[in-house]
Amino acid sequence: MRYVAAYLLAILGGKTSPNSSDIEKILSSVGIEVDSEKLSKVISQLNGKNIEEVIAEGREKLSSMPAGGGAAPAAAAAGGAAPAAEEKKEEKKPAKEESESEDEDMGFGLFD
Repeated sequence: MRYVAAYLLAILGGKTSPNSSDIEKILSSVGIEVDSEKLSKVISQLNGKNIEEVIAEGREKLSSMPAGGGAAPAAAAAGGAAPAAEEKKEEKKPAKEESESEDEDMGFGLFD
């Protein structure tokens, strides 16, 4: 994903057809070592294609994928007794406070 992001950044920077050195320069600027195999695959797949068309094709594919929904939880399907029991359990548990460090970076970096 980082190689695709760097490719898109190069296009936003004005390159019509970014090459491997352009992408390496972008990735090395944020301290990422480049895997030449992955980089060459991304370049070979995207080289010579209109990026707006590639994004539009991807959106069409994503629109046909099911999202959300699914089967009803077993407790809800069983009736009203199970949800009432769950409410009592929730009342006994003390609320857990989140630390500020978890809120700041949510446990991952932009290019990890």
